[in-house]
Amino acid sequence: MRWTSRFAAAALPLLLQACATSPAPAPAPLAVAPDAPITILISIDGFRPDYLDRGITPTLSALAAEGVRSAMIPCFPTKTFPNHYSIVTGVCAERHGIVGNKMVLKGPTEQIFNKGSTESFWWEGADPIWVSAERANIRTGAIAWAGAAAEVHGVRPARFRAWAKDSLAPSIDTAIEWLDLPVGERPRLITIYLDTVDDTAHAFGVDSAEVDHALGQVDSAVGRLRGALAARHVAANMVIVSDHGMAPISRDRIVALDAIVDPSDHELVETGTYASLFARPGREAALEARLLGRHAHMTCWRKGDIPARFDYGRNPRIPPYFCLADIGWSITATMPAAGKWFGKGDHGWDNSLPDMRASFIASGPAFRSGIRLEPFPLVQVYPLLRHLIGLPDERRDKIPAGALKRH
Repeated sequence: MRWTSRFAAAALPLLLQACATSPAPAPAPLAVAPDAPITILISIDGFRPDYLDRGITPTLSALAAEGVRSAMIPCFPTKTFPNHYSIVTGVCAERHGIVGNKMVLKGPTEQIFNKGSTESFWWEGADPIWVSAERANIRTGAIAWAGAAAEVHGVRPARFRAWAKDSLAPSIDTAIEWLDLPVGERPRLITIYLDTVDDTAHAFGVDSAEVDHALGQVDSAVGRLRGALAARHVAANMVIVSDHGMAPISRDRIVALDAIVDPSDHELVETGTYASLFARPGREAALEARLLGRHAHMTCWRKGDIPARFDYGRNPRIPPYFCLADIGWSITATMPAAGKWFGKGDHGWDNSLPDMRASFIASGPAFRSGIRLEPFPLVQVYPLLRHLIGLPDERRDKIPAGALKRH
């Protein structure tokens, strides 16, 4: 039987209805033909769209030439955890609730979110695609993806590998091991997070030789996975994305908050390309008098006054005050001491800026060949993934126009 996502979409509602009305034990995984394409989503954190034009990524360039290439407009803020969760939920930070790489919830007991947080309540603002898939008996596997270590409404990916430092090769090894599983156990959707390029650009800058080397490493890793698919005759739709772009920073372009406001008036949550902060009790008026408004290379708002185009400011996890730096500028608590290390690349600024755009490359049986699309919102990756693995389009979300052979 020849597999098509149209067939899966037609059959799936009947399966879901049967599951909802029957008290029988959990059904077996969805039956698929042995040659049914799997879907592999790879995020190369911080991969700018123009990295593909450097001539040093033969695997990624080949995938783009054989399939579809575009830039994407990320959600605001253009940070790793908010946008990785947007990719797999189809909604921006305001709705899914991962509003930064760090969050603080005030209350009788203060709760802090960081990149290692796995408590379910942080992640349950929206269901990631592996939750919907697992409920439909479509097996999934996640490698280091944000949120995949948490139980979301009682569901986790069937297979999971946690993030670890310097895990480029082991991550690809794990994906290849999953390819060798029996068809009924092999994940139909594999999500892989790779951070080598982003880490390197933060430290050495966008145009550094070190970033070129990192690009080559990641390209080779993707090539190894592609070779493993071919050797095993496993058809796959490969979707390669990034979460945001990257731009140069310098210690010569710093806004030090202690030169503007009294540090005793506030508590900082995040600093960098933006700053989020709480007023200390009773110090709201003093803080607002000096903080709010336009400063040299920075603008500050009450959270409710953040411009609507950012779709950011209503979620209760966002602190009451928010400052956004101009592109290329950084916000720090104090001016870094002379000689103290300071990075050379960053992200998090206005998501409409070209330097903050994310990447999209897709190739496989479902995709057209040799297509370059106009930039589209990053949240459109989610409905595309649902289509590829045969989940129904419940929200009628837009899929990137012109990417698929038939849609």
